[in-house]
Order: sequence, then structure tokens, then C-alpha cells
Amino acid sequence: MRILFAGTPEFAVDPLQRLITEGVPPVAVLTQPDRPAGRGRQLAASPVKQAALAAGLKVFQPATLKDPASVDLISGLRPDLMIVVAYGLILPSAILSLPRFGCWNIHASLLPRWRGAAPIQRAIEAGDPKTGVCIMQMDEGLDTGPVILCKSLYLHSSETGGSLHDRLSLLGAEALLECVHKLRRGEQLGARPQAGGPVSYARKLEKSEAQIDWSEPAQVLERRIRAFNPWPVAWFMAGVERIRVWRAALVSEDHDAAPGTVLRTGKHGIDVATGAQALRLQELQRPGKRRMSAAEYLNACSMPERFELKT
Repeated sequence: MRILFAGTPEFAVDPLQRLITEGVPPVAVLTQPDRPAGRGRQLAASPVKQAALAAGLKVFQPATLKDPASVDLISGLRPDLMIVVAYGLILPSAILSLPRFGCWNIHASLLPRWRGAAPIQRAIEAGDPKTGVCIMQMDEGLDTGPVILCKSLYLHSSETGGSLHDRLSLLGAEALLECVHKLRRGEQLGARPQAGGPVSYARKLEKSEAQIDWSEPAQVLERRIRAFNPWPVAWFMAGVERIRVWRAALVSEDHDAAPGTVLRTGKHGIDVATGAQALRLQELQRPGKRRMSAAEYLNACSMPERFELKT
């Protein structure tokens, strides 16, 4: 079977490596062009490109798949199956129809829940008790294709965007290999239309969302802090400093203080009044400094009576 793999970020590395170790390496890998990264803004290869080159695979980096040259490239590779994992480029119909078995996508949600760009973070932010991955037969819609296989897992109470990303990457690799092996054995995969019910869209994460609005309920803020760890990282203003929040906890406490008021401080954290209950800040980061516990932050900084509300 001639498999063509298309992916770019770290999330796609586990599925690629599992294909290699399971004896079904791709004939080639597509990934996005090298991008400037780091303080020096030097061009850097994507995680998928690095993994593919380390395995001795051919790598192609078209800037778009909508031009005739890209269609000719993929047609010339004669793929039986194309596997797409967080690739970042839209596949036009001319490419979707090329592989004999079509194009599969590993999507990090239980479709039709959280179609779109940021399903991992939106699941945590919304307080979903479980999520998972779907192997989806791609069509021209946005994550609308029929589903071949789903695998689910429950979210931990301390789940972050980073931890769930890693768990779903491994789960996606497991689901992918199960489907690939069935296809190779000639078994029917039985792709089915996505389940009925409400469709939700996981819009792309924006840095502007990360500013803490103390007038929101503490439960909402605590989930968002976890969802936005490690990117874009929640933050608030303390005087002229932008303080990042890496870890916080819900404090079930009724109060009549104005949102943003510092209720108490101690070695366990900094309790701040919100629109409903309180939020305990536990791990913080000042500009240009390392991450630190709330106790370390208190030793280094004077504490205002109230943090600014979002403007």
C-alpha cells in the first residue's frame, strides 16, 4: 500500500512514527514550508519534517495544494491512501479524489463535537467530561466527512491543553494504525455519517482571548487557564506588568468583593475575587522571568489590593 502522509506540528509526529515502526512507512511526506522561529527568526523545519528526514523519508513542502504543480506532484506519487494530520493546508477536490482509498484525517474530537481549528483547547474550556479522536474520511467540508473510527478518553480535573494534546496524539496514532491494518487485510471499514445533534465549532485560538476578565466566574477562568497552557497562556495586569498564569484552582467561596480584589495571600496561593466564587493563583510568571510558585511571586513583588479588570 502506497501511503502519503501530510502533517506539520508535533501532534502529527506520533502517527507518522507509528506508521514507520509498524512497517507501513509513507512513500513521501508533505509538510508546510520552513518558518522563521525563535528570537533569531531563523528558518526552522516543522516537527514532522524533522521526524521524516530522520527516518529517511522523502519530504515535499508545497506552499499551496491548489495549483496544478501540487496536483501533478501528488498524482506522480501514486498514493493508495493519503493521511492528513494537522497539515494546515486545504486539500482541493482534485487532490481528495486522487488516492484509491481517499484521504483520511485524524481529528482531535468526537465529531460533530468541536469541528475546526482548536478542538483540544475548546473541549477543556467548555468543561467537557470526555473527548477523543476520530479517523474521518475527508470531503470538501470543514471536518464534515463520514467517520471510520472513534476512540474516546476522559479528561482529568487537572488536564491542560498540553497534556491532552499529548494523550490525543498517541490515541490518534493507535486509531490510525487500527484502520490501516484493517484496510490492508481487506476488511470493510464502514465509514458512517457523523452522528446527529448539535454541531460545535472550535474556533482558532487568539492571543486576545488569554487576558483574564475577573468578572467572569472562577470556574470558567480555571478551565480557560488549563486550556491555554502551554499556549497562548492566560494573563492579567498587575500594575504595569503582564503576569502569566500557568496554574490556578477554583475556591468555592461566596463573597461580596469586587471582581479582581485580592482576598488573601499565602503559601498556597493568591485568592482573587471573580464574578462568582474565587480563583487561587498557584503558578505565575513575570515578564522575562521563569515560572514561579505563588509564594515565590509574593516574596518578589508587592501585592495590590485589586487587579485591573479587562479593558
